[in-house]
Amino acid sequence: MGDNIILKVTGIRKSYPGLHTLEDISLQLEQNRFVSVLGPSGCGKSTLFNIISGLEKPDRGKVIIDGDDYNGRTGRVSYMHQKDLLLPWKNIQDNVCLPLFIKGEKRKDAHIKAEIHFPDFGLEGFEKKYPYQLSGGMKQRAALLRTYLFADDIMLLDEPFGSLDAITRRKMQDWLLGLFQKLEASILFITHDIDEAIFLSDRIYLLSKRPAVVRRVFDIDIGRPRRAEMLTSPEFNRLKEEILKLL
Repeated sequence: MGDNIILKVTGIRKSYPGLHTLEDISLQLEQNRFVSVLGPSGCGKSTLFNIISGLEKPDRGKVIIDGDDYNGRTGRVSYMHQKDLLLPWKNIQDNVCLPLFIKGEKRKDAHIKAEIHFPDFGLEGFEKKYPYQLSGGMKQRAALLRTYLFADDIMLLDEPFGSLDAITRRKMQDWLLGLFQKLEASILFITHDIDEAIFLSDRIYLLSKRPAVVRRVFDIDIGRPRRAEMLTSPEFNRLKEEILKLL
């Protein structure tokens, strides 16, 4: 794909019996970019991610990754849900290594591969701890590391901070931005929080209520690295006001 586009979604439509969810969704994700899908609750954002990840097939439209058709094909992108879904009977080291185990890697080799990432994910020293021993934010970091180890170039994150309290959520947003610069990954991020979308993203696709269409695309021309003070800047407030008018 040209112009560093690694993921392209075109004309996606999806209905269930008695429920028309997605009408016409097109978007694209370039290498090393952070793109958010913003919209009201229940508009079909998670359904869109299920289609992109290959868990569901669209009624119409295409999912193209690196130039290949990935409709209904799983295993190419990593996908993190809002809940951490950590296994309570496994320690953090084995939890984050699950994608590597599934791919057939030996336990020792998987541990070695994951170990180098524990410092960047703020988990160094917690390898042998169990999920119940970690805070909410640390559980999400572990879940994000597990996601990264599945596929490190395209990551789908479905409201990963939605269950956290406001203070922890802000800290996790700052942390994710710093990590994003290090990982050089491409991230597609679901949120219904306008501030979060503007703060994190290079581009925002604003969806309408169900059946969803793309109401508008916002390119966020605010430089990186981003600091908390940008949340009160004139540019930030202008973008927020434009988005609020459309919701």
